[in-house]
Amino acid sequence: MTTLPSTMTAIAISEPGGPDVLKPENRPVPVPAAGEILIKVAAAGVNRPDVLQRKGAYPPPKGASDLPGLEVSGTVCAVGEGALRHSVGDTVTALCPGGGYAEYCAVPEAHALPVPKGLSLVEAAALPETFFTVWSNVFDRLGLVAGERFLVHGGTSGIGTTAIQLAKAFGAEVFTTVGSKAKAAAVRQLGADHVINYREEDFVEVIREKTGGEGVHAILDMVGGDYVMKNWKAAAVEGRICQIATLNGLAPDTNFSLLMVKRLTHTGSTLRPRDNAFKAAIATALYEKVWPLIERGEVRPVMDSTFSLLEAAAAHRKMETSEHIGKIMLTIE
Repeated sequence: MTTLPSTMTAIAISEPGGPDVLKPENRPVPVPAAGEILIKVAAAGVNRPDVLQRKGAYPPPKGASDLPGLEVSGTVCAVGEGALRHSVGDTVTALCPGGGYAEYCAVPEAHALPVPKGLSLVEAAALPETFFTVWSNVFDRLGLVAGERFLVHGGTSGIGTTAIQLAKAFGAEVFTTVGSKAKAAAVRQLGADHVINYREEDFVEVIREKTGGEGVHAILDMVGGDYVMKNWKAAAVEGRICQIATLNGLAPDTNFSLLMVKRLTHTGSTLRPRDNAFKAAIATALYEKVWPLIERGEVRPVMDSTFSLLEAAAAHRKMETSEHIGKIMLTIE
């Protein structure tokens, strides 16, 4: 058995602020608790919640690592008491409550899944945060089914590229918003049926025209702000909207009469604070229903760029430009 080092390199948040507050530190290698596995990290995903945490706006849940990083891939190098699902030497990808920006990361064993056949470890690390989020919100919370019309904003984000592919794979008609011609071309390749450049068109008017005035049945939104009322206008009668972020802030001048007249359901959720059992149930659903699609090449993670762990600040700067298409990744040699 390989002897583990006592310390590791990790990227910590030295103080709330811009990307340059991300600093390398020497930290103790985590010891997996009961029901956990320790992963020697090969790659970690960079996500919007990491940016919010860096700014001091999204503290880790109680008991979680203070290090950023919500998804990793790598090799199991130790297992905690009672952890039986994965063995030392297995390659896995895992959802983390934090701690992914490091050479080693401990995670609940039920939140780790085998690396899908045909994917590299870097590609596999791009799966958990977006696939867990999309599955739990689009299919569990919104209940999207075949034949329905679905709108996802930010089509070239990690969430957007995942939502487009999964909604198409399960038989929905997909609408999405993007901010450039290059992004429009990218989401069409992923299978989006209707692509709306929000800089040039009003998505409410386009949806009204494309649907004969009926609207869309389900909407996944991470924008918030004035999109709240626009989503209600774009939604069909009995439509469902799920809010997973508010990048444009709170909703101004919200007219609840529209919500009532159209009998809409506007819900929302966050994933990170949910308990282990909730995340384990999502992992099981993904393994049964989505992993086969990935292994057949019908769904894939969309990759934008990779940076080394020590370049985490540069990765955050790239994310904050919003110019990326798909996932931004950190790799660890």
